[in-house]
Amino acid sequence: MTRDEEVAARTAEVRGRIAESARRAGRAPQTVTLVAVTKTKPVEDLLAAWRAGVRHFGENRIQEAEAKFPSLPSGGVRHVIGPVQSNKAARAARIADVVQTVDSADLARRLDRAAAGKRLAVFIEVLLGEEPTKAGVAPADLPRLVEEIRALPNLDLRGLMAIPPPGETRSHFQTLRRLAEAESLTELSMGMSDDFEAAIEEGATLVRVGSALFGARRP
Repeated sequence: MTRDEEVAARTAEVRGRIAESARRAGRAPQTVTLVAVTKTKPVEDLLAAWRAGVRHFGENRIQEAEAKFPSLPSGGVRHVIGPVQSNKAARAARIADVVQTVDSADLARRLDRAAAGKRLAVFIEVLLGEEPTKAGVAPADLPRLVEEIRALPNLDLRGLMAIPPPGETRSHFQTLRRLAEAESLTELSMGMSDDFEAAIEEGATLVRVGSALFGARRP
């Protein structure tokens, strides 16, 4: 089996699981966007997923995004899904169509300035667990950040994103959905290879899938 055939088979399997999860939740499968995460994988894997019909791609690191995203054919949607340091905000705004990890007003303002001339879609990353090593805004501070981002002319606030603590993630997905509803936000980026089905059942509109499409990551 060629690598293209392997990625195509994995993509078909993941799409099938997405469709089944959506149907269990009484939703149409097309309401869920698959974001292929190619962290540590070569650009050839990104292009294999493109040939398999994937159109949304996510990178955790700005450097990898800058190396791979220029090879994405026209029509591809480029997501930055890892933490963005303040001094890399301009680079993120240039290379991405969507930044999923806005967690402060300062970062939002930097992205807004750098995005002048284009409308940059953003998600707010919410910290749902007590994990000091993870980024994200505290739920209590979310309403203020939503208000500040909505006032910025070059940012299009789409929804919320989270990476829950390992283990039982469904309750965290439910929390994120309630937070989004309270702020009248309709999109939820939640769920990865090991829990995207539960995320879809709880309202995810984007799922970020890497290893289920491409195999285990290199260290």
